[in-house]
Amino acid sequence: MSAGVPPSVAAARALVVDLAGRGVRDVVLAPGSRSAPLAYALAEAADAGRLTLHVRVDERSAGFLALGLARASEPVDGGPGDGPVHLPRPVAVVTTSGTAVANLHPAVLEAHHAGVPLVLLTADRPHELRGTGASQTTDQVGIFGPAVRYAVDVPAPDGREGELRDLLATTGRALAAAQGLRDRHPGPVHVNLAFRDPLHPAAVLEPPPPQETWPDGFRRTVVVPPAPGPGADPALGGDPARTLVVAGDGAGPGARTIAEAQGWPLLAEPSSGACGGPNAVAAYRCVLAVDELTRDVEQVVVLGRPTLSRPVQRLLGRPDVTVTVVAPGGGPWPDAARHAERVVTSLAESWSAPAPHEGSPGGGPGEFLARWRAAGRAAAAVVDEATADDAVAGELVDAAHAPLAVARAVASVLGPNDLLVVGSSNPVRDLDLVLGLDHPQAGDLPDVVANRGLAGIDGTVSTALGVAHSAARLGRRTRALVGDLTFLHDVGGLLRGPDEPSVDLEIVVVNDDGGSIFATLEHGELAAASPAGASTFERVFGTPHGATLAQLCAGYGVDHQLVGDVGSLRHALQAPSRGVQVIEVRVPRADRLAETRDLAGRVAAAVRAAL
Repeated sequence: MSAGVPPSVAAARALVVDLAGRGVRDVVLAPGSRSAPLAYALAEAADAGRLTLHVRVDERSAGFLALGLARASEPVDGGPGDGPVHLPRPVAVVTTSGTAVANLHPAVLEAHHAGVPLVLLTADRPHELRGTGASQTTDQVGIFGPAVRYAVDVPAPDGREGELRDLLATTGRALAAAQGLRDRHPGPVHVNLAFRDPLHPAAVLEPPPPQETWPDGFRRTVVVPPAPGPGADPALGGDPARTLVVAGDGAGPGARTIAEAQGWPLLAEPSSGACGGPNAVAAYRCVLAVDELTRDVEQVVVLGRPTLSRPVQRLLGRPDVTVTVVAPGGGPWPDAARHAERVVTSLAESWSAPAPHEGSPGGGPGEFLARWRAAGRAAAAVVDEATADDAVAGELVDAAHAPLAVARAVASVLGPNDLLVVGSSNPVRDLDLVLGLDHPQAGDLPDVVANRGLAGIDGTVSTALGVAHSAARLGRRTRALVGDLTFLHDVGGLLRGPDEPSVDLEIVVVNDDGGSIFATLEHGELAAASPAGASTFERVFGTPHGATLAQLCAGYGVDHQLVGDVGSLRHALQAPSRGVQVIEVRVPRADRLAETRDLAGRVAAAVRAAL
């Protein structure tokens, strides 16, 4: 294995070269983060003329495109024998992890019954992240059941001697089964490929966290069984005052209640149901970069399932931080960092009872909470300034921080009885930074719904329609905030027969003509490093589409409105509307990485000044 090349990248390159050598001419790629090693390798192979690469943003479409390519491909010469043997030529399709894999199932079933050789290369989290609540992680092993001729789960490469030989032997078996070499029964095969960070060609990422110091090298998690009484009462070590509450998706209002009762800072995701209140820390993922603040944290209590933020996961994985996870029910508990010291099904009622805090005799905030509150105020001021109307005056397509301004404008018009369905990728993260800026009273915040179980972009339009139907029965109004790829991925959800019940729903589509979230990850750094890197990024991550949303909406009989500035967006959202309406806002994508870093740097500087 080449020195300095991450094992995931080396394995992906070897696999792609081997596929081409075995006669695979076409590969269909549906972009994603976990599949990045394969995306880079495929781009390299396509540029070298070894194969033809097809990129599609919808895995269901990708699967059927591969099916069509395989059906019409010329056969492969089977080699010497009693006579010429012509074998069907397999086509490979690549997806990232999570629901992306499930979206291949319709095409897999068709290929199974029609005897079409598809090679399903599905990226997956490494085994240590499975069953931990890690984002976009589900049980992909055996997901296609008897519809595939062969299925194998390949462990994440780690650079051991001989692992590339073993990988290629495995994929060779898969290709043989896809072509029906032994039984003349061609069809789809499934190769599930685990990849561990780093996922891109650069050899150096962030420095690893310090090694643990306990003798046997790992932290043992104590799982506390359900108590017969009203709840468990895990004791906190160290200084209990130096505790944070992390509220992930579905945490519920109890997370905020506990934070305020105990006098602890609250880091709450938009769909947690716990946002708001005096202890909520604005722009917390940027605040967590300030070591002068975070180094004093000794404990973290986790409720719900946090999936949005890498800084939060780094905090939960710190060896000097004690993590308690509250996970009701009998399923797996969320602990993607594999660092929880205690897992409890509930907390005693005493945790929610107001208690005197360190500080004033009247129970005012202690120094730890006061510092976090000051940090949150400083962070909010920076985000407020960057997204205020005068900062983004004029056309949003040319404005800095335009996606954030759009998310803020949508949130600002929502009342406490409203529902907001927010798409995965950047929209939910943008909302995470701005939610609450225009709601001084915590009770004014709207309820936020997001598909964070696997954090996929698929099915979001249909999800929003379902939410709107149910909410309307309760007299509640629903809006949705999604990205352009999320909208296009489920644009078919707009189709409604004339006899089907109608519903009122406004869908705000933030259209930057591609997948801007990848620009904020390490792939954006590679894109910025060279013209070649930028070209590869645009094709296999950025995926510009040039789709005309107005014409799509017209085809489905849905109203469409294109707005260009924040004022027009607010006016469109506040105007009476009936039925389904799509409000498109075009924003720039080119500077997303620079703007993200700039805002994070300004927040960190403001927090340090406030401390």
